[in-house]
Amino acid sequence: MAEDPKAPETPPQAAADKPASEVPGEPLKAEVSRTDSPGAGVSAVPEEVPAPAAPKPGNPAGAATPVPKAAAAAVPPKVAATTAKPPAAAAKGAAAAAKPAAHEPPKAAPPAGPSEPPPPAGMALPAFITSLQTAIPGAVTLVSYYVGDWTIVVAVEHLLDAARHLRDEPEALFDYCSDLTATDWPTRAERFDVLYLLYSIRHRHRVRLKVRVAEHQPLPSVTGIWPAANWLEREVYDMFGVNFTGHPDRRRILMPEDWQGFPQRKDYPLEGPGELLMENPLDWLKLKQARDEADIE
Repeated sequence: MAEDPKAPETPPQAAADKPASEVPGEPLKAEVSRTDSPGAGVSAVPEEVPAPAAPKPGNPAGAATPVPKAAAAAVPPKVAATTAKPPAAAAKGAAAAAKPAAHEPPKAAPPAGPSEPPPPAGMALPAFITSLQTAIPGAVTLVSYYVGDWTIVVAVEHLLDAARHLRDEPEALFDYCSDLTATDWPTRAERFDVLYLLYSIRHRHRVRLKVRVAEHQPLPSVTGIWPAANWLEREVYDMFGVNFTGHPDRRRILMPEDWQGFPQRKDYPLEGPGELLMENPLDWLKLKQARDEADIE
């Protein structure tokens, strides 16, 4: 019988789609049979059965058994809560950690004043000190000797008389005020130590003259005795705010006239005086110009 040319061609069928009569009786290599007969799914090449693993040795006594992460995560909350430390024990441990060690010494309090050691035993006072004590009784309140220099502490009310004596007395002749400075002791009632460093050009000896003054206590100027103290007193006023009286031109010498506070006091804020703190000096000029313009208007 002749084939119909118009009949559609039948696509080739895979071996699995063929009827059972046409499928080979023995499955191909590494191919699983589709029959349900016993042993039909076995491959032509038998698979190697792995040998049973050797038994692990027993856990020795006292050894900790590692717990897998997954098993640890699956621990019930109640069981985990029993292993956690109670809040009281945790707080006690934190307090013990925060407590300083017993061997650490306590912090020392800040000094209330400078150390002013007395002269060594057997050392005679210089003639300019003994003559001052004799000429102005009660003027000298303390005599100190440190690193080869003498220090005379005098009362404020006797400052000018003591200064004239040290300048004019033949045993002294301290005709040059080489420096004038101050130190700040905020916890003390007489807050400032004002120091006059004097030198005798003729005798070539020196002495420190010191007075103790409170924050707003008037301190007479020594510019009439040592003219070199003029700018030095201005600097001490500018940095510490010592209340010099009788000064011919007492005004700031380093800081602007409208500066707030006194920068070398120990209680002066490190970040500056507040809203007037400006890092750029040109800002000061702009601020001053704005104030001048406001005054003109």
